[in-house]
Amino acid sequence: MRVNRLQLANYRNLSPIVLEPGPRVNVIWGENAQGKTNLLEAIWLFTGGKSFRGSRDSELVAFGETESSLIMDFNAQDRDQQASLSIRSHRSASLNGIPLNSASQLAGRFCGIVFSPAHLTLVKGGPEERRRFLDAAYCQLRPGYLKSLAEYNRALAQRNTLLKNLRSCRDTSGTGELLDVWDQRLAQSGCRLIQARLRYISKLGPAAAEIYRGLSGGREELVLDYQSVLPEPVGEEMPASQIASLLYRAIRDARDADLAAGFTTIGPHREDMKVSIAGLSARMFGSQGQQRSAVLALKMAEATLLREVTGEQPVALLDDVMSELDQSRQDYILNHIGDWQVFVTCCDPDALRRLAGGREFHMKQGRLI
Repeated sequence: MRVNRLQLANYRNLSPIVLEPGPRVNVIWGENAQGKTNLLEAIWLFTGGKSFRGSRDSELVAFGETESSLIMDFNAQDRDQQASLSIRSHRSASLNGIPLNSASQLAGRFCGIVFSPAHLTLVKGGPEERRRFLDAAYCQLRPGYLKSLAEYNRALAQRNTLLKNLRSCRDTSGTGELLDVWDQRLAQSGCRLIQARLRYISKLGPAAAEIYRGLSGGREELVLDYQSVLPEPVGEEMPASQIASLLYRAIRDARDADLAAGFTTIGPHREDMKVSIAGLSARMFGSQGQQRSAVLALKMAEATLLREVTGEQPVALLDDVMSELDQSRQDYILNHIGDWQVFVTCCDPDALRRLAGGREFHMKQGRLI
């Protein structure tokens, strides 16, 4: 996987840009608030994902303009391809001249991983951050997972609407029959999410542990565990029918609590991935350095799995990663990503100038100079 050329117009604070990166490490350097992260964000959008900064599509359009235009020439599956994005209130996309139904259909066509300081919430934030990471990573690995995720979210929204209506309804006759329909749909669609996450974590865990071991110089161990809401322990080998049955039972058992709350309190939308370092919760007890290293390990492991499954090395987008790391961790990362195409932002490029074959791009006031 390699970006050959990127052309942007009317995107955030960036002037019209044509970037022709090198095949290995590309350093985008400059002072803060010059547009470096915006450039990485633009590349990330070609994975089919939303802004990694949580921005709405309409916020990506330059002030005073009505539309952003992004065009990327890239190599994947041993051939040159081109993708384009047009952004107004939402994104529309095409691939090799063929319009797509949605920009999310680019998932699996162009693959990347991204790390920015905001991603520290992956470890120190709430469960929603870790669920979002798992779902986004698996969507790149298996684009069909996006459909399963959408089906579950639709069933969840409809069940929540019913619960809210029933909460304010005096006549509760027939409540059980109405809810039972959505309980079964939620269990069937939720089962696929749980299976996928268990399968992914079983591979992500060992890969992330090995990378974290390298980052910490072998002094600490990182362990990932999926924390399910199901009443019995589950594993990736458990049959889908058994997981669905357990989930259905858990949803049924929580019905009174759901009716009182007015929303669904049990399901994959409430589960978590526990990250432990040296046997302790990284969220509760990890130092900032440990948390940063854990996130890097998760992101680099994500790239490793993408390469193993797709045969393509995803592009790595590293936003202000090196400034908070000591020399040994910097060296480990640079050695680990030696054959990747990498885009890394920083204020001072001196630490990265020792890289053979790297390219530099100076960003100033939204321009590459």
